[in-house]
Amino acid sequence: MAGAFGVPGSIGARGTSPRLAAQFARAARSLGPPLLFGVRLWASVSLALYVAYWLELDNPSWAGATAAIVCQPSLGASLRKGWYRMIGTLIGAMMIVVLTAFFAQDRGPFLIGLALWGGACALAATLLRNFAAYAAALAGYTAAIVASDTLGATGGSDGQVFLLAVYRASEICLGIVCAGVVLAGTDLGGAPRRLARLLATLSAEIARGFGETLALTGPGPDETQTIRRELTRRIIALDPVIDEASGESSRLRSHSPVLQRAVDGLFAAIAGWRAVALDLVWLPSDEARPEAEQVRRSLSEEMRSALAAGEPERWMTHPAGLRRVCDAAMRRLTALPAATPSLRLLADETAVVVSGLADALDGLAVLMYEPASPASRPGRHTLRIADALPALVNAARAFITIGAVSLFWIVSQWPNGAFAITFAAVVTLLLAPRAEQAYAAAVGFMAGSVLTVAAAAIIEFAVLPGREGFAALSFALALVLVPGAALMAQTRWPTVAVIAMAATMNFCPLLSPANAMSYDPQQFYNTALAILTGVGVATVAFRLIPPLSPAFRTRRLLALTLRDLRRLAVRGAPPTLERWADRVFARLVVLPNQAAPIERSRLLAALSVGKEIIQLRQLEADRGFGAALDEAFRALAQGRSATALAELRRLEERLAAPVEFGLRPPVALRARARILALSALLTQHAAYFDAGAPA
Repeated sequence: MAGAFGVPGSIGARGTSPRLAAQFARAARSLGPPLLFGVRLWASVSLALYVAYWLELDNPSWAGATAAIVCQPSLGASLRKGWYRMIGTLIGAMMIVVLTAFFAQDRGPFLIGLALWGGACALAATLLRNFAAYAAALAGYTAAIVASDTLGATGGSDGQVFLLAVYRASEICLGIVCAGVVLAGTDLGGAPRRLARLLATLSAEIARGFGETLALTGPGPDETQTIRRELTRRIIALDPVIDEASGESSRLRSHSPVLQRAVDGLFAAIAGWRAVALDLVWLPSDEARPEAEQVRRSLSEEMRSALAAGEPERWMTHPAGLRRVCDAAMRRLTALPAATPSLRLLADETAVVVSGLADALDGLAVLMYEPASPASRPGRHTLRIADALPALVNAARAFITIGAVSLFWIVSQWPNGAFAITFAAVVTLLLAPRAEQAYAAAVGFMAGSVLTVAAAAIIEFAVLPGREGFAALSFALALVLVPGAALMAQTRWPTVAVIAMAATMNFCPLLSPANAMSYDPQQFYNTALAILTGVGVATVAFRLIPPLSPAFRTRRLLALTLRDLRRLAVRGAPPTLERWADRVFARLVVLPNQAAPIERSRLLAALSVGKEIIQLRQLEADRGFGAALDEAFRALAQGRSATALAELRRLEERLAAPVEFGLRPPVALRARARILALSALLTQHAAYFDAGAPA
């Protein structure tokens, strides 16, 4: 017995206990932040309802629903979302007033105008990014919310639209403010520091990888190519983090163009790194090593040390000082005397890498509150449209969905039809930017709405009756909102998060809390049926008019970039390097996650080819070799890269004797370097640049 229940069992217990304790500790750490977010969301909703009761607003439920919608696990995301929600609310409220003014007695044109407005907002929500997209979606369904209150059973205006717009906008803004107060008072944030860490890590990894390539000590070409493609994917993922960081700091919002240039600089550094790697691979080893070493020796010891260091702390400690080191390195590289085109190319592309890293350091200087360089002045915000087709599909879906529910409302004369329009608009507009994930999210939203109906019915008819006072209502809200928000904040199960999001969004409209609670089952189930009908129609719409697939969008982005590149090749006056880079960067950012690494590489290759074309055009202006360059570019525009390569090779041989064109030797050498880089890119990605060429 002792052997069975004594020492071995005790050892097992002592061995198991620490493991169980460690597992419990890990579970507690993973559950803590979601549960804390659930408490914050519940507190935000409770505060919004309390203030709405105190002010005796007409419909407090919209204040509570707004507080629930605005709350995000990240402080910066919540504040940023709240700010844009205010903008969208005001625009949507003003638009419904305008529609009513034009079509006060015309039911059909009014509802068509509402559907057109929903389509326009879906278009803007897809073209814009992050929380600006959310503001556009909100402008669409805020108009539907106000319309649901002002329209009669068959869609006629009751003439009170202006006052209702003021009331609803006030309730929504109250919810936004209350959520912001709770979140700002309970969360210190940290998005700027997290963004700085990510930016410094990416900069350090690019610098170290490039330094190893230049020193010919790093991994092989194939492995280096894989590293660059993975870094490109991670740079793309910085976009939403920048928006969160801007939400926590008004200073960062004013410097958001600097942060965008930092991201663009990392893309440019990747492109320059690839050009150097290609040149070194193509050169014979007895030429590659001394030329690479000559470029390295032209850099200061501090710059070489920065390229060798892979620690993010080095980049975060004093970014403004390191930026000045980069400026000095760029001047040395540009002035480096070169005897061969390959050496000129190595020096110029190394300067491109250093320039890209300098842009990233400008962003880091802003994030670390250091004095920024003159080059990092804020600048202007620019709208980058990568491809309008997905936005047009979403706009058509929103117009058809809202129009179909409006038509059903008119034909059936269903008193709650206006509420169905509201939730059809909410789901159609809110989920439109999710692209291929929209239908699955809509199904999850429908499932969450069904569960919310059951939960709200239990709360309204079993928990609240007989219990007076705001404390009882707040406790009842906590039963649903705290676990729902906690599930929404977790990242392990995306489908569960969508279901929980629907629960937190729809709970207040279903419960309809008011100063004098009404426990009317018929009204409750009519409201529930309207919500489920609107969500259901929107879900069917995503099935019948699906978003463009990731594969199709990827092919289209590549095709659009190739089309623009071919136009650039034959255009007389090329755009600036900045405009061309902006166009390609916009497509890189929206490239689907499912895109293959080679497809990201092709977009970067198109970026580099376009830059080489622009630089060669600038060099040949009034230099006499434009006719020969036109032949090569014409072949490139026709998808005949082999012919273009042959023409470029002949031109490069002629430029070796610059007297023929009356060129100074440095200018001829730089032109030969650009031709060398262009030839390498056309050779590596010939299949892409020849795509769609006439047989």
